[in-house]
Amino acid sequence: MPLETADITKLSVEPGELPASMAAWVIRKEREGEPIDAFQIEEVDVPEPGPFEVTVRVMAAGVNYNNVWAAMGKPVSVFDYGDHPEFGHHIGGSDASGIVWKVGQGVTRWQHGDEVVIHCNQASYEDVEVHGLDPLAAPSQRIWGYETTWGSFAQFTRVQAQQLLRKPPALSWDEAASYGLVYFTAYRMLIDRCALKAGDRVLVWGAAGGLGVFATQLAAAAGAQSVGVVSSPEKGALVEQLGATGWIDRSEFAGMMRTGTETPEEERARQDEARRFSKRVQEILGAAPDIVFEHVGKATFPTSVFVVKPFGKVVICAGTSGYDVDFDVRYLWMRQKEIIGSHFANAYECQRANELIEQHLIRPVLWRTFGFDGVAEAHQLMKENRHLGKIAILVGAPLEGAGRTAEGPGAIRAEVGI
Repeated sequence: MPLETADITKLSVEPGELPASMAAWVIRKEREGEPIDAFQIEEVDVPEPGPFEVTVRVMAAGVNYNNVWAAMGKPVSVFDYGDHPEFGHHIGGSDASGIVWKVGQGVTRWQHGDEVVIHCNQASYEDVEVHGLDPLAAPSQRIWGYETTWGSFAQFTRVQAQQLLRKPPALSWDEAASYGLVYFTAYRMLIDRCALKAGDRVLVWGAAGGLGVFATQLAAAAGAQSVGVVSSPEKGALVEQLGATGWIDRSEFAGMMRTGTETPEEERARQDEARRFSKRVQEILGAAPDIVFEHVGKATFPTSVFVVKPFGKVVICAGTSGYDVDFDVRYLWMRQKEIIGSHFANAYECQRANELIEQHLIRPVLWRTFGFDGVAEAHQLMKENRHLGKIAILVGAPLEGAGRTAEGPGAIRAEVGI
């Protein structure tokens, strides 16, 4: 029987006490497939915090492509690893804003009632990599809400205390929930992995999407130029608003997208299109890019390696068009280019990036805020690329815009419709 979700903003318990059960959007192995079908609302137990853990009342959640993958069971099923075998179900959601509701043993920095945002990197405190190298190198490293069971599409979530960051007071609950995963990922890619600096030239694939809107803003904030690849003139106008030097409509260069099934003749034609695209990029930036911001993978990676300047860097964090990439490696070694892998961010990077949000130097880009009943629909829209910027979900927050406690510009609203 479907749960009644109209009153999920109301609780019968005070901070420090948890109810026995909660409403949650749940994926199960037997219904992996289209997001609109895979996500279903169920009543599940509320997770108690363990040592150095915190249970947070979720006020709003953010939607990311990782839970499109979780819904579909592709490229791998989430149920095959992480803590899913223990619980047998998956609650997605790797972004959230909320209120600290109950703290576990050993937690001293956070108290009941603290308003927080959650970053999504988890690792065991016992792994030596956490204490001196980088938590991203730890064998236990997982992305909360994707590789773990207790994500943010529920009334409560359980996280490690180190995942908590102060909620920027000028943001509403839905704005604060919208940016973490993609923004912190883009921050590490450009600021730490590529040492982005003033005067650099950057090519950003998917510049109007969740990752791209932050890559574009970071480039502008650093004094770099960027050109964004988008799918419509309306999205081009958005990236110009965010500080891009210019934009390119990818539909004008559809023939450069790699499928991996090209005949020799088709591959030559594809390479010709990539050369034409490279010329357009250089016309906008004045020279070949120093950095290519990659997350598309299979379809674009050969072009990225070709387009970036000699000794330039291609930094990649995902493969939304496919992870099995192939390209002409001669352009890599003969022109001494670099390929850099990057995966989310560590807690220190997340804190530094979050400070830029608090200072209004970087702003979330929020397209739509759905009610709690819109989780499945939101992921279906994302799968079909019928979104612009980020999507937020109201959970404990009673309405869009609630939770702002200070003056400030808030999120940039992406007004382009589907």
